[in-house]
Amino acid sequence: MTDDAPDPPLPIATDHTAIVQKFLFAMAEQDFDTIESLAAPDLVWQNVGLPTLRGRSRIMKLLRRGEGKFGFLVKFHRIAADERSREERSGTDERSREGQTGTGSTVLTERTDALIFGPLRLQFWVCGTFEINDAGQITLWRDYFDFFDAMVKAPLRAVAGLAVPSLRPTF
Repeated sequence: MTDDAPDPPLPIATDHTAIVQKFLFAMAEQDFDTIESLAAPDLVWQNVGLPTLRGRSRIMKLLRRGEGKFGFLVKFHRIAADERSREERSGTDERSREGQTGTGSTVLTERTDALIFGPLRLQFWVCGTFEINDAGQITLWRDYFDFFDAMVKAPLRAVAGLAVPSLRPTF
């Protein structure tokens, strides 16, 4: 027997991770057409601890208002997708199935986000959960971050970086 057999195809799990990466990279480029095409009409955007935004049109209006006023960069550390249906993930426990219907995919990210306001670069760690529907659109964008890190430590590091350029946060 020889080893001439082709390698098996890669798992499809990368399709949904690619959607999330494309979405966040489009945020960095302020490519609003791409962002809008990847967002489901009923998109929910949650930054845990802050008010939840609902609806693609409302979220797009907010993002477009920020065009040119600040920058966004992202560096992915880890990204993983669970392609099973919600029912398969939930099992038979009715309590864990509450509020979960349909099929789709969950994508988890560990990343560093940078918000850039002129010369000030606020950089902090974020864990994100994205739900992708069967049409390949994001229905849930939920980010978790340490509020103290994002609102106190990141600004202090950014200001220190203005005074001492070698201290500027970078990826």
